[in-house]
Amino acid sequence: MKNNLIFRILGLMIFFGLITLEIFGQATGKIAGKVTDQKTGEALIGVTVKVKELAKGIATDVEGRYLLSGLATGTYTLQFSYIGFPTKNVSDVAVKSGTVTNLDVVMEESEGTQLQQVVINVSARQESISGLYAQQKNAVSVSSGIVAEQIRRSPDRNTSEVLRRVSGASIQDGKFVIVRGLSDRYNTALINNAILPSSEPDRKAFSFDIIPSNLIDRIVINKTASPDLPGDFSGGLTQVFTKDVPDRNYLGIAITSGYNTQSTFNDFRSNGRNSRDFLGFDDGTRSIPEGFPTSRREYNGLSEGQRAQYSRLFQNPYGVQTSVAKPVQSYQLNLGNVKRLKNDGTFGSIVSLSYRNSQNIQNASRETFDGLDTYYSYNDDLYRYSTTWGVLGNFSYKNDRTKISLKNLYNQTFDDNYIDRSGFNQNNNNIIYSGSDLTQKSLLNSQLEGEHRLGSKNLRLEWNLNYSLLKREQPDLRNIMYGINSEGQRSLVDSYTRRLFSDLDENILGGSTAFTMPFQFLGNKSSFKAGFMKQMRTREFSSRTFLYTPASGQTDPEKRSLPMETIFNPENISVDGFILDEITNNSDSYDALTDLNAAYVMLDNQLSEKLRLVWGVRAESYYQNVDALLNAGSYVDGEQTFFNLLPSFNMSYALNDKANLRLSGSKTVSRPELRELAPFAFYNQEENTQITGNPNLKLSDNTNLDLRYELYPNAGEALTASAFYKNFQNPIEQVVGGGGNYGNLPFGYANAKSAYSYGVEFEVRKRMSFLAAALENFTASANVTFIKSQVDIGQAGQAKRSLQGQSPYLLNAGLQYAAPKSQIIVNALYNRIGSRIWRVGNSTAGIPDFYENGRDVLDLQFAKRILRNRAELRLNVGDVFNQSQVFYQNFGSGNKKYNANDDIEFFKYKSGTTFTLGLTYDFSFAN
Repeated sequence: MKNNLIFRILGLMIFFGLITLEIFGQATGKIAGKVTDQKTGEALIGVTVKVKELAKGIATDVEGRYLLSGLATGTYTLQFSYIGFPTKNVSDVAVKSGTVTNLDVVMEESEGTQLQQVVINVSARQESISGLYAQQKNAVSVSSGIVAEQIRRSPDRNTSEVLRRVSGASIQDGKFVIVRGLSDRYNTALINNAILPSSEPDRKAFSFDIIPSNLIDRIVINKTASPDLPGDFSGGLTQVFTKDVPDRNYLGIAITSGYNTQSTFNDFRSNGRNSRDFLGFDDGTRSIPEGFPTSRREYNGLSEGQRAQYSRLFQNPYGVQTSVAKPVQSYQLNLGNVKRLKNDGTFGSIVSLSYRNSQNIQNASRETFDGLDTYYSYNDDLYRYSTTWGVLGNFSYKNDRTKISLKNLYNQTFDDNYIDRSGFNQNNNNIIYSGSDLTQKSLLNSQLEGEHRLGSKNLRLEWNLNYSLLKREQPDLRNIMYGINSEGQRSLVDSYTRRLFSDLDENILGGSTAFTMPFQFLGNKSSFKAGFMKQMRTREFSSRTFLYTPASGQTDPEKRSLPMETIFNPENISVDGFILDEITNNSDSYDALTDLNAAYVMLDNQLSEKLRLVWGVRAESYYQNVDALLNAGSYVDGEQTFFNLLPSFNMSYALNDKANLRLSGSKTVSRPELRELAPFAFYNQEENTQITGNPNLKLSDNTNLDLRYELYPNAGEALTASAFYKNFQNPIEQVVGGGGNYGNLPFGYANAKSAYSYGVEFEVRKRMSFLAAALENFTASANVTFIKSQVDIGQAGQAKRSLQGQSPYLLNAGLQYAAPKSQIIVNALYNRIGSRIWRVGNSTAGIPDFYENGRDVLDLQFAKRILRNRAELRLNVGDVFNQSQVFYQNFGSGNKKYNANDDIEFFKYKSGTTFTLGLTYDFSFAN
């Protein structure tokens, strides 16, 4: 209690101290922005920027950025001059005390010869429109994106929620990005300039929910390939760029608390909670006890008495604690610092610390049906405890020719999912079951990167060195089941009462370099780019599984009916009670290595005033080796080397100043993930399924074609229409294995012979003032994608179906109200996906496909700037409709849509509607 009082007093002292600095430290404002070439969209280095009223000036740096500080409140005219370009004067640039006015400027080459006599005069509002056009129109590939300002005005807390808003994108399981309806295996992610590692051992996917949304500068989803991008994707390549050099010094604080309609303040059940769980770390008491035999052979070779003695080293963790589910809570602290150096260089840093804790309760139902009878029917109460915290630290130095950055991200995630289950199955009649699946994950990513402009011709050299460490631990996945007879008596079911301990460590070391040389071709600006990248990845995975069994059949029958809180207490672990039997298999551990080497050449040719062609080829050599044993003891032959030539082109034709027509084509690949190759079999207790890898998986070759029309009528407005086609050779899918049964569905991975998908995509973003002047503050947006896919599995007589994970349609829509005077922002955001195959069934065994049903998701946000615009209050309402999430087996004849009368609900649950109230405050300090 005393410590809490001290911390509160210290917190108040810091708060009022910062308020004092805030009040007395602000007397001037700043102007900052970026200068680009209208024709190419490239940054212009060394542009002279002057404040005409003050004769104060500066030159743009290696990124084309400038920063004018120490400006008194008022309105100014800025003059931009650069060799080969007419001078541009931008008037009506307003500066307010303590704020940064952003002004991005576009310079256009003159076709005349008397450049010194040409002066272009525009207003700040006109120039902001031109800057946006240059950004949108000059992208190399077909892409969609979202910038920091749009992110700030959405209710999204993390990157996965932000990605739902991007055209053609959806999110699976709350964190994995799906582009154009294709499953996560066809998508790749980069953070800044390094490939993000998979954060999940069972799939090729990065968990985007670990990156706080307020630290994102921009997100770009590339839907077509170019030679300078990794070739391992077909749906989309997501680039997340975090903020680095701020425009000002600041300290930002955000506090959020939330209420969930079906969780908060209700009874919350779990096994014992440890002292450090709230920090995201297990304290070690759940691990295999110190001194326990290190292998199955060593342990099972002991006498029964010795095994009983070692079994007593394990605590009995099955006791249940009931608490009250606390409100959702999150905290963020962001610190930005920028310093101008004597040599006209700039050093900037951004450091962020974030923490989030949530406790969610879901009431779920599960059922499987073998065509004649229900195999099992369960009611589940799911209690999900989650703690996530992270640190981001970016440090950058730049001047007019060089930028060097050190960027770091660390994230710790702690998820404890506890399940209470009741119901019946064909093996054990009525049952009760409980289990805890605790997963602890950490991710460290560090990058050292540089960008240099060389010589008078602005040759550009870029390089990146990166390292990632991924750790995933399951310190004690446990479950216990009792069968209940007709008289209501219960008895332990041995085969469902087990404990699993697993560890995964992955190290990734990578580097890349690229060289760009501008040149003239047909009288127009062009460029040549060549580069190389390398990434080595090592993974070590091991697990051990134990089963509680009666000792030599001498167990007192009465002990089988003891409650879970006491059944495995030390007095019951003996030669006349229970002991642990280790059932770890040879395949329950593996080591893996991959080595990717890539080189590319790319030409960016402006063939005419309107026609641009970006083309080239990428060569990738990929070595993989999975070192593992099959259960029979033989080694897996997991060593393979692939070499792929991946040509691509992106052509754009400027129909006019506001419209483009694009045509793109490429070859890409999709490689199996290490977990998919490893023969390890994992039992998923929630799904009641078992997932096993396949060492014989092949690489998938993909061909991609895109055609797109895009129109940018006004600032912040867009209208695009796209058509695309994709062909896959040897696509990888998750399927029910042969010999599958409904009691314990065995899922694995397999290559189909081929598949294709094609579709259309539409996007519109428009201010509503075109309908009536009174709607000037309203902006509407929508994007919709329709996709058709079909798989050839290479077997005669097999029914045609869509590609696993491929949604037939995606829909995002939004309506925003932003009032500049009252500083009120209201957002309504809607999302829906079409039903997609979650996992492929097995027609030979009579098991139909498993589908994920689409549902309507509506999110609302109300925001108001307060306290001299330094603070903002946000009220968010997440998942207003709270519709059920349904996974179903499609028994309906010829109809893949969900039908409650024909289909079986394999898994169904609701997560509740969440209300959160947040306060952010931004302290700005003088430089």
